[in-house]
Amino acid sequence: MRRYFLIGLISVLAALPSWPCFAARENEVIPLELFLGDPVKANPQISPDGARLAYIAPLDGVLNVWIQDLASLKSYPITNDKDRGIRDYAWAHDRKHLLYLQDKDGNENWHLFAVDISSGGIRDLTPFENVQTQIIALDKHFPNQVVLAMNKEDVKIHDLYRLDLTTSQIRMEAKNPGNVTQWVCDNQLKLKAAVFSQKDGSYDLAIRVNEEDSWRTLRHWDLEDGMGSNPIGFSKDGSMLYLIDSKEFNTFGLVKMEINTGNIVSLARDADYDIAGCLIHPDTYEIRMALVVRERQKWIFFEKGLEKDLRLIQRLHRGDITIRSVDDADEKWVIGFVEDTGPVEFYLYNRKTGQGSFLFSNQPELQKYQLNEMIPVQFTARDGVKIHGYLTLPDPGNDKTAKWPMVLLVHGGPWTRDTWGYHPVAQWLTNRGYACLQVNYRGSTGYGKAFVNSANREWGGVMQNDLTDAVYWAISQGFADPERIGIFGASYGGYAALAGAAFTPDLFRCAVDAVGPSNLLTFLNTLPPFWTPELAMIHARVGNPVTDEELLKARSPFFAADKIKIPVLIAQGANDPRVKEAESRQIVEALKRNGVEYEYLLFPDEGHGFAKPGNRLKFYRAAETFLARHLGGRAQTFSKASVETIKARG
Repeated sequence: MRRYFLIGLISVLAALPSWPCFAARENEVIPLELFLGDPVKANPQISPDGARLAYIAPLDGVLNVWIQDLASLKSYPITNDKDRGIRDYAWAHDRKHLLYLQDKDGNENWHLFAVDISSGGIRDLTPFENVQTQIIALDKHFPNQVVLAMNKEDVKIHDLYRLDLTTSQIRMEAKNPGNVTQWVCDNQLKLKAAVFSQKDGSYDLAIRVNEEDSWRTLRHWDLEDGMGSNPIGFSKDGSMLYLIDSKEFNTFGLVKMEINTGNIVSLARDADYDIAGCLIHPDTYEIRMALVVRERQKWIFFEKGLEKDLRLIQRLHRGDITIRSVDDADEKWVIGFVEDTGPVEFYLYNRKTGQGSFLFSNQPELQKYQLNEMIPVQFTARDGVKIHGYLTLPDPGNDKTAKWPMVLLVHGGPWTRDTWGYHPVAQWLTNRGYACLQVNYRGSTGYGKAFVNSANREWGGVMQNDLTDAVYWAISQGFADPERIGIFGASYGGYAALAGAAFTPDLFRCAVDAVGPSNLLTFLNTLPPFWTPELAMIHARVGNPVTDEELLKARSPFFAADKIKIPVLIAQGANDPRVKEAESRQIVEALKRNGVEYEYLLFPDEGHGFAKPGNRLKFYRAAETFLARHLGGRAQTFSKASVETIKARG
């Protein structure tokens, strides 16, 4: 669970195109389904032998995994899920199976399934009730093995297991002593390192050479360094460990540590932004290149020849490059291109020839419409801290002096960040006539540890002030109508929306909250049991319900519900293990008692987010109608049944 808490805005696997072959249609109301329905195709991955492509696409209205033969171009579904749809999958390196994860109605008790590619037969490899499975490691050099973590013996902790794909046999590799938050295997697929949480919210990185050895601490990360520091993997000979690390620096950089001596060598670090990820060679296990996400992304190269590959790849498309999948020979790469005015388009790149071929885009129909540019912005908060974000305006070319109704769109996490590129919710909002402002408030990752740590115990405090200051900045810039501003978010963003309604009741005209906590005391007391190893960190960064009761009450929208006077739309999944249904129900009851206008949507077959397209579209239809009524933007014409909501009574 390390490095994140709640989730961001509801994932819809949106990746849409921007081909030039259609005439763009300006100012049309684009169908909601093109922004927030299921994609036509998504998440392509090349097979280990490079002969086939797997991808996600609907089958009878439900997302499933399909396979395409790259020689014949024939496609067929390999799974037949009829309920929630499949999103997380991977090719097994045995070249016989495809693996995927699935839970029940959003409860996050993931089972691991294997599909026989030849016969289509499906096995539940972890058929255990109320158990969450996590894939820890796959490696092409050990094609029949999968290293797993499961909370099978104790719901609070994940032990380490090894699965044999041929026999389906599972055996425990290591028992979690109660505070392991991350298991790390070496390049022989043997457990060699682990991250242990401590009672003060810090972490210890420890190593053992053999199964019989006791753990030896290699690196201690205190609370200040712990949010972004973590092991990546071992060198081929096992003598070095690659890490993301910020000790003695503000930003999180890429380093390598000599295991015997503990000596650290810095490989890459940006002065202002964190290293966001890296690409590892499948045979040498060396770092090939590292990624820094500034206003837009930048790659740092280590392997000779890769810079040339990236130059050739960039000729295919103007968007930022994401490497989605690599075959076992390291010859065929699946590339995604991220851009703001048209989501990810996917290409197959051949490293031998230096040529790329178009695969697909996720929503071809969206090519017919004009989308809006995402503009990086920054402003200074009331205490002098620089805050970054992104602004998307509706049709800005026609009237540069317009004052638009505005929606402040708050990302979840909170320990993540908004980035440049296609954002389906932002594009939907601007198409409906709203300026959309996204803010990387304090606590957002990517800007160094001081920025993250300045948000400790500041839910509803400086984190919320940053959002408030963003609204005042937007008004001062002249594009936001101060009388028509709404706040919208999911998960932590949903909490922020409720906090905006409660703590700055005169700033916003309406609020939309999806799966957001309303009472920090009940929220923290009902976190999923499998988050137990992270509780010390959570309490240090949010608050401890035992020792910080008054602080948490003061920062909870529920206890300030009498100050809410604007309309609120609330949506909740009944099976949410992170933010329980009671979080929404108690704030709804408070609004009802106080006579505040509200709408409430409860989805009995959803968890922390709305996976099923029917539920997701129902929520966004309700949100679209709600925003239009209170902020005056446009709305698509929906049938009465499609916008059915549970409204205030009495």
